[in-house]
Amino acid sequence: MTSEVFDGVFGTTAVSAALDDAAIIDAMCEAETALARACARAGLVELPVALEIGAACEEVRSLAAGELSRRAAGGGNPVIPLVAELRAVVERRAGSDAAAAVHLGATSQDILDTALMLVASRALGIVVADVGDCATSTAALAHAHRNTPMAARTLLQRALPTTFGAVAAGWGSALDAAADKLRSVRSELPVQLGGAAGTLSVLHPKGWEVQSAFADELDLAVPAAIWHNDRTVITALAGALGTCAATLAKVATDIVLLAQSDVGELREGEPGGSSAMAHKQNPIAAITARGAAMQAPGLVATLLSAAAPELQRGAGSWHAEWPALLALLRYSGGAASRLRSSLNGLQVVPETMSANLAALSDDVDIADTGAAGEIVDRYLERRPR
Repeated sequence: MTSEVFDGVFGTTAVSAALDDAAIIDAMCEAETALARACARAGLVELPVALEIGAACEEVRSLAAGELSRRAAGGGNPVIPLVAELRAVVERRAGSDAAAAVHLGATSQDILDTALMLVASRALGIVVADVGDCATSTAALAHAHRNTPMAARTLLQRALPTTFGAVAAGWGSALDAAADKLRSVRSELPVQLGGAAGTLSVLHPKGWEVQSAFADELDLAVPAAIWHNDRTVITALAGALGTCAATLAKVATDIVLLAQSDVGELREGEPGGSSAMAHKQNPIAAITARGAAMQAPGLVATLLSAAAPELQRGAGSWHAEWPALLALLRYSGGAASRLRSSLNGLQVVPETMSANLAALSDDVDIADTGAAGEIVDRYLERRPR
């Protein structure tokens, strides 16, 4: 998690709005509403009762996060007090029989896992859009600088000639792949519905029908199986986000290195300053993109460590997932946002590239960049339109 003080620095402002306390409470209420409607579609709950539950969910959405957190401590998750509040509201509005239909056949994990899939899907929409914008910017750079010669660096030393277009093509190809993977994972995010022990026993024999309707109500995928104790949904999402963050960090790192005053081949359009040195022109958007992306590996590791739950529900491992997943979404989104800012208006300095290239050994043909140009052509031809 992060503080609002740092949201602007790490680019997390937009994605944080999809992941904040209000968004999580809303998503839990949406899941309860959708479950009631799915049960009504399966004939297990009268439609007027389902509508009352939906109306109660609208009322409970305003429940303060702090109050929900305080009451959640006793049971170990926020769904328990949320359901208690819903039942109280429904009973007041429609009687005890209607209140008994709240949360029918579900357990806390069903609602919280489903709610996290909802907020993850919405956050991924923001992340994918920013990564796509980064890829579009790199494609434009590759096209514009297909033939702009520069020195390649291996082990941080000048090596052989390349072009900046080829460098940008490498960035863009990786960004396209990262965005495609995130889109694919997002399209497969499923609902969770298994009941207390993951057997759908309360909803039997209509459990699978309810699950399908539940997914339809929320526009999430129908899972291949009940995944209370199979956390590959989470690890697939973590892997895609971690890979994306690494890709963003790679591009940001290259920009930071090439923008060094001793290299001078790139400049950000809006560099950052210093509180003590007026002459400084820091590539601050790329720097903070790196800073955000660097949070990802540890968070991915937490999610992988939590992916071996005990028996039918993890005792602590499930709980460890919640903050790690939200933070991973937040920092991956922040890295994408800050890199987009860095690439937007990135200034290439061809004359400095040429001067640095000229410092290569006399044994190197510094005009030999034809192969690099072909790299750009192939990349641009293969990009989806």
